[in-house]
Amino acid sequence: MKRNIIKIHEEKCNGCGLCVTACHERAIELVNGKAKLISDIYCDGLGDCLPNCPTDAIEMIQREAEEYDDDAVQARIKQLEQDEKVTGKEVAEKLPCGCPGTVAKVIERPKQSVLNLTVGGKATVKETVSMKNTSELRQWPIQIALVNTVASYLKGADLLIAADCTAYAYGSFHQDFMKDKITLIGCPKLDDNKFYEEKLVEILSKNEIKSITVVRMEVPCCSGIVGAVKGAMLKSGIIVNYKEVTISTGGQII
Repeated sequence: MKRNIIKIHEEKCNGCGLCVTACHERAIELVNGKAKLISDIYCDGLGDCLPNCPTDAIEMIQREAEEYDDDAVQARIKQLEQDEKVTGKEVAEKLPCGCPGTVAKVIERPKQSVLNLTVGGKATVKETVSMKNTSELRQWPIQIALVNTVASYLKGADLLIAADCTAYAYGSFHQDFMKDKITLIGCPKLDDNKFYEEKLVEILSKNEIKSITVVRMEVPCCSGIVGAVKGAMLKSGIIVNYKEVTISTGGQII
C-alpha cells in the first residue's frame, strides 16, 4: 500500500538521537552513528520526529510501504523496556553500590572568613573577606536525570534549575546564581523535557521547595527548560516563588 512514511537522509544525519527520543513507536534507532528506520511497520507516518531534527535529515514522503502495525509496535516497546531493565541491572551489579557517580551527597563549604578591624583603638568593625575562585556547589549529583527526588539536600531548598550552557557563558555563575542554592542542570535541546517535567513534579511534591530560579540561554531551544519547570508547578499544583534569567550567547544577562 502507498502511504506516508519517513525518509532519513543519512548524509545529513549528525547522530544526535533526538528523533529516537521523539518517536513514541520506537521505530528509529542509531546504527553506526546514524538514524535508521528499523521497519516500515513501526512507523505510523505522523512525523513526530521531524521537528526534532536539527539538520533536516528527515522528511515525510509517500511510497509503497507495509501497513503500520500497532500490535507489533507494542510488542517491540515491551521487549525494549525489558532489555533496558536487564542492561541497567547488569551494569549496577558490577559495582557494589551501583554507579558511584549517582550517590547523593551534601557538599560542605567553608564559611567566609571575617576580619575584626580596630579603628582608633576603640571600635571593632567586622569585614567579610570574599573567597575567590570558590565553588558554590552544595550537592552531588547535579544532572536533573540523576538526582534522587527524596535526597536530603532537597528538603526546603531554594532551587537553581539551569540549562547547562549557562555556566560556561556567564563568568560569575557560581557567585551570582549558585550561592546558597541547590543546583540542577540539564540540556533542554538534547534531553527529554517531558521527563524533566515529571521529575520536577516529584521533587516539588516531596520536598517543600521554597523557590525556583531558572537560568536559560537566549537561544529558542532553551525555552524547553522553562516549560518543564512551569509545567511541573502547574501539574503538581505547587506554585513557589519563581525567577527567570536569560543569558546571551555573549555571556550577558538580558
